Amino acid sequence: MKYILTTILATILLSCAGTKSPINTNGNGYMAEGYDVTEYFNNTSVPGLDVHTAMFEGAKYKFASAENKSEFEANPSKYQPQYGGYCAYAVGADNKKIGINPESFEIRDGKLYLFYDTVFADTKKKWAEEGPERLQKQADENWKTLQSN
Repeated sequence: MKYILTTILATILLSCAGTKSPINTNGNGYMAEGYDVTEYFNNTSVPGLDVHTAMFEGAKYKFASAENKSEFEANPSKYQPQYGGYCAYAVGADNKKIGINPESFEIRDGKLYLFYDTVFADTKKKWAEEGPERLQKQADENWKTLQSN
């Protein structure tokens, strides 16, 4: 039990620690922790497969199928997560680059926003409660300097 609690706490602290990279690949080398970014636009979160990968602007992406990979390659900027794949709420509310839970997302105005979701905080819920329009504007401003840090 003690090991499990220590592991959970370490995971939370690592996911909440700020990072310097302008692209959030969360240590596994893939955007959205290897989830298929095209599937978010179908309102689902689906892990991608190693056999279907692509690169775009320095980030690697995984896809659940060859069709999804082709769809991405036809218009990669459409599927690119906002704020380098970092938590949209943290960028807007806290001016920080924080990791994400790849199953916590929102499509707003045709753009993909990712969030972190832990035992202690559901930032997608906070995003909705505190005003996504205001937080999005603030995140857009904050990202101008965060992406170069």
